[in-house]
Amino acid sequence: MARAREALPAPAHDLVAAYERHLRAERGLSGHTVRAYVGDVVSLLGFLHEGRDQAPSDGAAGLDVGVLRAWLAGQRGEGHSRSTLARRAAAARTFTAWAHRTGVLPTDPGARLVAPKAHRTLPGVLRPEQARSLLTSSGSGAGEGDPVAVRDHALLELLYAAGVRVSELCGLDVDDIEFDRRVARVLGKGNKERMVPFGQPAERALRRWIEGGRSALATESSGAALFLGVRGKRIDPRTVRRVVHQAVESVPGATDMGPHGLRHSAATHLLEGGADLRSVQELLGHATLATTQLYTHVTVERLKAIHDRTHPRAQ
Repeated sequence: MARAREALPAPAHDLVAAYERHLRAERGLSGHTVRAYVGDVVSLLGFLHEGRDQAPSDGAAGLDVGVLRAWLAGQRGEGHSRSTLARRAAAARTFTAWAHRTGVLPTDPGARLVAPKAHRTLPGVLRPEQARSLLTSSGSGAGEGDPVAVRDHALLELLYAAGVRVSELCGLDVDDIEFDRRVARVLGKGNKERMVPFGQPAERALRRWIEGGRSALATESSGAALFLGVRGKRIDPRTVRRVVHQAVESVPGATDMGPHGLRHSAATHLLEGGADLRSVQELLGHATLATTQLYTHVTVERLKAIHDRTHPRAQ
């Protein structure tokens, strides 16, 4: 993306820089989301300026719905999935809306753009007994006292108990854990703070980590970070993903998954246990109830499978 961005004419390059500042400072989006949005806009503006002898002074002149459709058609021709096309269309609409508000574009062409909807599918989830097996196994490893094993057990317990995102887990500080109320204070998307509860198993695992294992890895650079890497710095998402993948591998019959799979498992098990959608929405930090409603499909499909196997009049 860096080479494509540098290849843009100066006006378009400056426009992208201003848009990036808006995403970071005013929208408070994560670094990953900002990079994705900016990359899509760089692609769009590169398409707009392709073959032009002279760049317009504002970097976006001539950007209309026809250009947007042609750009997406080109993406489709390159074999990109419906999900990718939907994301890039959303990024384009966000950009043109901003450009119109700031006076760069006289109208908002993105408002007229219709793109294919992404197939919204959920990753596989663990069955409750598989989740218990995973946590029991990691707890056994932690029982031997190795600080990394103690850390891994604590983060697995918290991921499943609280259904937090991997970025939220990595951003936790020690004082974000309130043991008296058994809640964690997490900073979610858009810098929105919420409190998430956890149970006694997660409490025990966190206490063991904070009161024992953490000091074995902590260095001067650790600061207040709750979970640490082997060099004492705040743990990064790649390490957490590796820990989850390795833990899931030890569970017979479990679908391979990362931290997001544990989050989905937690939400599914809550709904199957009788939790209402609004409560699960608040726990997960979803902006809309529609996102949380995806889980009802999982639970209904599972109930149908159980019904088909067990009800005498199912067949």
